[in-house]
Amino acid sequence: MDNRKLLAFTFVAFFMDSLLHVVNWMQWIELPELLLHAVRIVFCIILAAYTVKARSLTASILLAMFIGIEVAEVFPDAAKEMKVFSDIFLRLIKTIIAPLLFATLVVGIAGHTDLKQVGRMGWKSIVYFEVVTTIALVIGLLAINISQAGVGSSLQAQEAQVQKAEALLQQKHTHNVILDIFPENIAKSVAENQILQIVVFSILFGIGLAQIRSDRKKIMVEWVESLADVMFKFTNMVMYVAPFAVGGAMGYAVASMGYGVLHDLIKLVATLYVALIAFILLVLVPIGLLIKLPFKKFIHHISEPLSIAFATASSEAALPKAMENLEKMGIPRKVVSFVLPTGYSFNLDGTTLYLSLAAVFVAQVSGVDLSIGEQIQMCLILMLTSKGVAGVRGASFIILVGTVQSLGLDPQKAFAILAIDAIMDMGRTSVNLIGNCLATYAVAKWEGEV
Repeated sequence: MDNRKLLAFTFVAFFMDSLLHVVNWMQWIELPELLLHAVRIVFCIILAAYTVKARSLTASILLAMFIGIEVAEVFPDAAKEMKVFSDIFLRLIKTIIAPLLFATLVVGIAGHTDLKQVGRMGWKSIVYFEVVTTIALVIGLLAINISQAGVGSSLQAQEAQVQKAEALLQQKHTHNVILDIFPENIAKSVAENQILQIVVFSILFGIGLAQIRSDRKKIMVEWVESLADVMFKFTNMVMYVAPFAVGGAMGYAVASMGYGVLHDLIKLVATLYVALIAFILLVLVPIGLLIKLPFKKFIHHISEPLSIAFATASSEAALPKAMENLEKMGIPRKVVSFVLPTGYSFNLDGTTLYLSLAAVFVAQVSGVDLSIGEQIQMCLILMLTSKGVAGVRGASFIILVGTVQSLGLDPQKAFAILAIDAIMDMGRTSVNLIGNCLATYAVAKWEGEV
């Protein structure tokens, strides 16, 4: 059987599996557990056959996701221990990010000596990021005002969510957007995984290197270029762990959280995902058409990092593979290494959309009807506070609580959202990645570098 037929069978099996589980979960028809597990196992077997034949990392990641879900349903206690695979993968990825960003940026700047281009890429990127994230905020507002997901809800945070919220809020109490861009100690920036600070240090280092004698510069550039090549090989090795990490992450999420929490917050989750899809179709696709993006090629190259970002709910986990694949697509390393990491702090499309949507949801749950002026004021606050905190654990929740408090609302109402934050994080992280990959292609196209 050829790959196309096997892929068609895989889609049919996936549709049947999803349909039966949704019907059972919504309690439209009560189906036997044995039937549901049997259909899931058949789907996994067909997907495994396609994975082996196609030798596709994306397919193996998807297979691991569903195996992780199945293990969580049958052996929940064992699935909770599977998180160690995800933690190992994320640790390995974090060791890659700093040297990879440093090496690629320094080579891109010092190796080409066109310092004016760095400035051009900088202002083009910032303008693009600000326009697109502002549109994302507006779409989030429109979506929650249309769905009214929080109106009439008596949602209350459980003790587990309150404890988790308090732990997150202790992570960072103050945030100076401008000051946090600049590193005070590069070793500290690397240890805390402050991507934007690493980018700033690497740019300044590259500019400094470009200005020294050519013979000394050549030695350093060759060394740094070798470091970049080694880190990409390192990335390829780490990717072999990705399916285990994805399976572990999904297994842990389902076993720890279950599907029950969705019943109370299903309207919020549905509103978010519809808004994210609308953002892709109404904003990102038209941008792609405007810059003549080769959609088929683009989707092919971002599918692997996208599947990693979705399953692990971590943009960082997908960064090295996204950089590598965008280079394979024909975007120069100097553009990829500058725009993509910068976008991780300034172009979080999915996260900014979620923040405006979630803030109004909390107001609706609290029984407060925000005026248009108050919602515009909230957007202005989010335009500033949502920038530059990508390296902070639980950053989106910290920003949400701060925004809610600035509107005079009870932040305790926001704590309940943490029950389904993992599910929403998958969607917003995926859109963040798609938006940043598109931004990288757009800047490269405007620079005539594709």
